[in-house]
Amino acid sequence: MSSIRRIPAASLRTGMYLHKIGGSWLSHPFLRNSFLLVNPEDVRRIVEAGIDSVWIDESRGDPLQDVEAIGEAPYANATDAGTGRPDLPETGASATATAALRARAPAGDVPLEAELARARDICLAGKAQVEEMFAELRLGKTVSQESVLPLVDEIAASVWRNPAALISVARLKTHDDYSYLHSVAVSALMLALARQLKLDERLVRIAGIGGLMHDLGKAFMPLEILNKPGRLTDEEFEVMKQHSGAGAQALQDGGCEADVVDIVLHHHERMDGRGYPHGLREDEISLLARMGAVCDVYDAVTSVRPYKRPWDPAMAMREMARWDGHFDTRVFNAFVKSVGIYPVGSLVRLASERLAVILEPGVDSLLKPTVRAFYSIRSREKILPQTIDLAAGDCRDSIVSPESPEQWGLGNLEALWL
Repeated sequence: MSSIRRIPAASLRTGMYLHKIGGSWLSHPFLRNSFLLVNPEDVRRIVEAGIDSVWIDESRGDPLQDVEAIGEAPYANATDAGTGRPDLPETGASATATAALRARAPAGDVPLEAELARARDICLAGKAQVEEMFAELRLGKTVSQESVLPLVDEIAASVWRNPAALISVARLKTHDDYSYLHSVAVSALMLALARQLKLDERLVRIAGIGGLMHDLGKAFMPLEILNKPGRLTDEEFEVMKQHSGAGAQALQDGGCEADVVDIVLHHHERMDGRGYPHGLREDEISLLARMGAVCDVYDAVTSVRPYKRPWDPAMAMREMARWDGHFDTRVFNAFVKSVGIYPVGSLVRLASERLAVILEPGVDSLLKPTVRAFYSIRSREKILPQTIDLAAGDCRDSIVSPESPEQWGLGNLEALWL
């Protein structure tokens, strides 16, 4: 017998594990569909939102007691009220990857090290699902935003537990993975930024969906241009610029919300009007599209590309801040706060004349993260790694500047923080 039970929402109790909320995903007040109910206020919010029924997972929370379940069918075969369509089970690579990521899900804020394995699983699941969406679009099929909600919820949950983990892991993509993992990374960055901007629950979720789907229009671009190992010519770039419009049209045809379509269409617009496809300026660009512009560029410049080395994350922050007219200043400042002036994996010079890699963002100060010193500038050689909390009361060290790994001839810095 299945451990998933559908019950009246009024019968919910704390201690139950909420597996699925009935009705349209826009009709409930939560970012996620599934979580352990520990706060009586959450039960009240579900009932007051007009939700008639929910699914609980008795294997992950308190069982059903003294209440009649609404049918005994497993959730995967239940019809989602509000859509009139059955929930479709995952198939193929995405099902295998998603099964792995659901196996371990710690609750609450967790240290970076504890979240990294979970983040790897999410990236694997995300890559598989985005790859499948590309394939479907190339076959002339449509994709819907509802199909990505479980993945977006998983990304959001990881970002809430520790935003640095998934964002950092997704940055470590190869050229072959770029088109797919870039979408996962931008979704995570959009969710973290939306949270920093204190957007409401609906817009936070839309930001995550839009980030995940923002580059689907590349499915319609010629493969010889999309997979070109070198820099695009001017003519090729003009063709590639059509991806935002193609993606927006495909998502509109698939019934996606206007706000999601707007992110896809306008994430390459610039505040000074020199972006594309419409050359919008300042207030003509929506907040969500401005957010998309920052998140898309940051992940692009910090990722491995066939024609350039990735920028160090801290160097990317400094360079992007100098691009006058490109980004909304308020949005960019919030982005820096959400990711950190010195993101995880950044190389920095310490006042003690050592090089160090950022391990964890500072809790109370962006200028005082936890680092791992591993290289002596004076002797020009590696030293025994030392973990240093720059915010500790007895710490006398500090960051002097971000540094370029390439200029120091250093590689494989990931081994110091992964």
